[in-house]
Amino acid sequence: MDETVFSLSELNLSVKETIRETFNETYWVRAETSDVRHHRNGHCYLEFIEKARDGQSIVAKARATIWSNTFALLKPYFEQETGQAFTSGLTVLVRVSIDFHEIYGYGLFVTDIDPSYTVGEIARNRILVLKKLEEDGVLTLNKELPLPEPLNRIAVISSPSAAGYEDFHSQLDHNNLGVIFYMKLFPAIMQGDKSESSIISALEQIYEFKHLFDVVVIIRGGGASSDLNCFDSYDLATHFAQFPLPVISGIGHERDLTVIDAVAHTRVKTPTAAAEFLINKASVTINELMDLQDRLIDTTRTILTHEEHQLNAWSKDLYHHAKSLLHTTKSDLLFLKDKLKSSVKHALEKEQFAIQKYEHFVLLSLPENMLKRGYTITTKNGKTIKSVSDIEMGDMIKTQFSDGEVDSKIVDKR
Repeated sequence: MDETVFSLSELNLSVKETIRETFNETYWVRAETSDVRHHRNGHCYLEFIEKARDGQSIVAKARATIWSNTFALLKPYFEQETGQAFTSGLTVLVRVSIDFHEIYGYGLFVTDIDPSYTVGEIARNRILVLKKLEEDGVLTLNKELPLPEPLNRIAVISSPSAAGYEDFHSQLDHNNLGVIFYMKLFPAIMQGDKSESSIISALEQIYEFKHLFDVVVIIRGGGASSDLNCFDSYDLATHFAQFPLPVISGIGHERDLTVIDAVAHTRVKTPTAAAEFLINKASVTINELMDLQDRLIDTTRTILTHEEHQLNAWSKDLYHHAKSLLHTTKSDLLFLKDKLKSSVKHALEKEQFAIQKYEHFVLLSLPENMLKRGYTITTKNGKTIKSVSDIEMGDMIKTQFSDGEVDSKIVDKR
């Protein structure tokens, strides 16, 4: 066998020398950070990866190290310039030297970093998300919603322990207008990996009771700009953009503009500014109501004055009409009085004649007068006999005349 045989260490040392001779400079490399670990000795250990166009599969990977003396300079510089913590998931442009270790293999040593590249990537990502929202037709949906009046029933999305929420709550409770704001907190995690799903969950809870609220306010206040990463999420933005209640965002400082700020109905810079916005809206509503009240009072007074004049005119017309009507009615009543008097007199005379007629008839019908006219009354045992069937042969009867009476005995009956 003529071929040279290498031990593994010999082969690795040969590769190491070849790489050092061939790649003996430093190079700018564009990659995404992964598995970033800050060691207690000050060094930073991480991996650089490159993803395919689909954003899912990894097409390249290399382990990397930033020595403590370099990392102590690069970390604060990067975070100050970008407003982002140096962590996993960032697209960075770094200057590296290439090394190959016979035991640990291929690796990169970071010597410099260009923070402007990362800032540009964050901005580009926001632009892409906003463009997709516009293409989907949802970018301005929430902005097109009208703000209700009065605007005092508020659903709040925030961390309950956030100082910004306390400031917001206190300012509304102690507003100088004396307006009562009804607030309901829907707690959410406002930074970190779980913030996006937590905020969406809070929105879904609000949706169930949307008829009880006028507006949604999302606030956080303070913190590093890197904590705002979740507010550039497309999924979170679509939830806010399509929400049926107007959204007021007060999630960062004035210089930080997130995608959520762009889709919200109204964007303010801080939680305190969100409270001021609501108080100012209440002030406008109160002024409009006061103006409406004044106009209503003036209009009512004008109408009442006009109606008073009209009533006075009608009163005079009614007086004269009533006076004329009373005069006419009085004449009619006098005529009716005479007519009634004559009618009553005639009716009384007629009735008096009838009574006299009935009285004469009654007098003629009295038994004593009937007897005087030749009639008799026959009784049996004190009872008047009205029929021959009321007596029997041998019965004793009494017959009364006008001048006396006789007793008889029945000896025959036909």
